[in-house]
Amino acid sequence: MTSKRVGRLAVLAALPAALLTVAGSAPVFAEEDTPAYQIDLQQLNDSGSKGTVLLSARGTELTVWIKSEGMVPGQPSAQHLHGSTEGHDFVCPDDSADTNGDGILNNTEATVHYGDINIALTVSGDTDAATSGLAVDRMPVADKEGKIAYKRTIPVSQDVIDHIKDLHVVQHGIDPNNNDKYDFEGAGKSELDPKLPQEATAPTNCGEVKGAAVGSVPVGGVETGSGSTATGVSPVTMIGAAGAASAAAAGALIVVRRRATAKGGDAA
Repeated sequence: MTSKRVGRLAVLAALPAALLTVAGSAPVFAEEDTPAYQIDLQQLNDSGSKGTVLLSARGTELTVWIKSEGMVPGQPSAQHLHGSTEGHDFVCPDDSADTNGDGILNNTEATVHYGDINIALTVSGDTDAATSGLAVDRMPVADKEGKIAYKRTIPVSQDVIDHIKDLHVVQHGIDPNNNDKYDFEGAGKSELDPKLPQEATAPTNCGEVKGAAVGSVPVGGVETGSGSTATGVSPVTMIGAAGAASAAAAGALIVVRRRATAKGGDAA
């Protein structure tokens, strides 16, 4: 009994505190043989965004927990599992990936490093990269403090389970001029489409799966398939003109990545 209790306390110490509280109650854990892999989200583009992700696999179901902050308040954030299930080694980029030297790491530059979308982390509906990578109306919306809380259990392929350590999470959307919206004033036009603001398409953070499992994972927290939204306003309503641009931007992400695939093979 003592050994088992010590093991549980060790698991508790290893998990981020933000992911352990369930509506103010004590933490509840899954079976001890359910591994969880931790991702620490680190800012890109000097966004100030950071967060923690836990991935837990049982069979071919993957549960994804995300707690992030420093997002653009009230704006949708496209988020995805990136990387390869075919042995290609993708990583999160750093400032040196800004190859055109304009001070903004755009999505085209970053995709070379973090790879194509593998799974779209939507709040509802399917998660297929081709059909939901652009589904901004089903992506989480940051609250008024720029925070996102997300949990969802989704079916995945066996390849994803087998290569879970090769995948990582990327969230999109930056606000360099600090006006709490996606516009053209902060970073100009997107390289994907001049009709879109760069702020809507650029990555805000990235995190790689750590090499070792951190133990059992908490059960509960944010309801399955949910994300932070403004009170009484649906993600579709919240998006407005800026969100429409974001939706088109997400579509452009996939187009550019497909082009990169055609040209560079492993770079997409």
